[in-house]
Amino acid sequence: MSGTDDKSDVGADGTRASDTGADTNTGPGPGTGAGAGSTPGAGGPGTGAGSTPGAGGNGTNAPPALTTPRGRRPVVAALMLGMALAAIDGTIVSTAVPQIVGDLGGFTVFSWLFSGYLLAVTVTLPLYGKLSDTFGRKPVLIAGIILFLIGSVLCAAAWNMAALIAFRIVQGLGGGALQGTVQTIAADLYPLKERPRIQAKLSTVWATSAVAGPVVGGLLAGYADWRWIFLINLPVGAVALWLVVRHLHEPSRPRPATRPRVDWAGALAVFATGALLLTALVQGGVAWPWLSTPSLGLFGASAVLAALTVVIERRAAEPIIPGWVWRRRTIASVNLALGALGLLMVAPTVFLPTYAQSVLGLGPIAAGFVLSVMTLSWPVTAALSDRVYNRIGFRLTAIIGIGAALLILLAFPLLPYPGEPWHPALLMLLLGAALGLFQLPLTVGVQSTVGWAERGTTTASVLFCRQVGQSIGAALFGAVANGVLAARLLDAPVTGLPDDLDAVARALEDPGALSAAATDYLRRAVDSAVDHVYIGAAGAAALALLALITLAPRRFPVITETTAPRVTGAADRQDASS
Repeated sequence: MSGTDDKSDVGADGTRASDTGADTNTGPGPGTGAGAGSTPGAGGPGTGAGSTPGAGGNGTNAPPALTTPRGRRPVVAALMLGMALAAIDGTIVSTAVPQIVGDLGGFTVFSWLFSGYLLAVTVTLPLYGKLSDTFGRKPVLIAGIILFLIGSVLCAAAWNMAALIAFRIVQGLGGGALQGTVQTIAADLYPLKERPRIQAKLSTVWATSAVAGPVVGGLLAGYADWRWIFLINLPVGAVALWLVVRHLHEPSRPRPATRPRVDWAGALAVFATGALLLTALVQGGVAWPWLSTPSLGLFGASAVLAALTVVIERRAAEPIIPGWVWRRRTIASVNLALGALGLLMVAPTVFLPTYAQSVLGLGPIAAGFVLSVMTLSWPVTAALSDRVYNRIGFRLTAIIGIGAALLILLAFPLLPYPGEPWHPALLMLLLGAALGLFQLPLTVGVQSTVGWAERGTTTASVLFCRQVGQSIGAALFGAVANGVLAARLLDAPVTGLPDDLDAVARALEDPGALSAAATDYLRRAVDSAVDHVYIGAAGAAALALLALITLAPRRFPVITETTAPRVTGAADRQDASS
């Protein structure tokens, strides 16, 4: 375990007492002494004036970059556009499925339009994080945008469902680079005190894009052609690409003594393990029963590959997922906590719209509004969270946020039946406020505990855990909801009723197909199923709370801003030269 992870005394301003020493030695993590001649330990980059890189480190003597709002503005615009591309394409296809299936066919496999994209994004995050630490953020982001746009063009030209699924995977390969690298560059651009501002902007873009995706997809499919869903990415991506190429500049780094090596064997092993595991989670209980041969075979194969991946990564000189990601208490606790966040977010994002339409009787737009109010409060509390964690610390702020979220999730099953639309809307407003106070301090905090050469890997590990949490949550809570429905339908007053959540939701969309008694019974069954899902989400919140209380250090070992080079905008360079 790194000697800097839980013994440092961090003040309210986020600085570490050891950062001001004249000759600081750190453990396996990055060296952070500010005095001349500081020497890092064996694992991390040497930083500070006159630092000498330790064995295996990437030392840099780059001074802190001059950054101004003028210089950062076009770069931030590029980051927001890139985040919008990655976020909206995860949901924009959902409402256009009928038109796509009607044109291309392939109804039995259309779910892979979403699963394929999710798989590609998730399993490539660790690879892109490591590449951005090795070769820089800019080339990885440029490659991600280009790959995403190539995938978009191919999707628009797809001639059948198999081709469209394959091209969605290409899109996802670019989307993985967008998600991880955008978050990392945001941390590079802004000092610790200003990071809540940019993270709140990115959270707003993500939430707005994710909620707007189905609406935009439905409008394009209904009034134009579904292929425009992918073609509209081209101008947005082209602007983002131009802004990155023109305005994003990274500090020059000393040429390494040896040529950087990429752990391609580890990357392939991580990709294969993640692909098999996520396929088992996404398709289990849908394409085949959970205890069937395909499901058990996929889980067994993913376990074997996971063991093989550990062996490969331990032997690699520059592993894709370094062991320090899990050996450092701060990073490990944040990974687990945000993985649990991905798990609990399935309840509002996946099951709340079904609840709003099937139980409350709302239309799709009104149901979307019940969910979207969460996106109003989340960025607000995220932007204001620095006023809290600068006083009480990252860990305690996150504990307060997830503790409040736990209580809110437990309150959902107490809502009256059928209730009013404002009841769940109010809870979602409060939930967004609580999660903004939980997620952003952890993201900013963990990024601030590592130097430039480790920030991409750290950020990717956090996003990877959250994505895996979402996949596990979708499978787990889907099984819970269908299990509760099946139990309720065994005692149904009439026969011939549908037996899974999707079929029940479709039946309730046509009130004339069922008697009043049967309709009311199905609504109550859906209400009970969603209540159980929210109880499960509360359990996920409890796991996050437990991870922070038991694993996270009392104070995050924050590295001072003078120890890591930051990227700059073109205008910064002009200001500096003048």
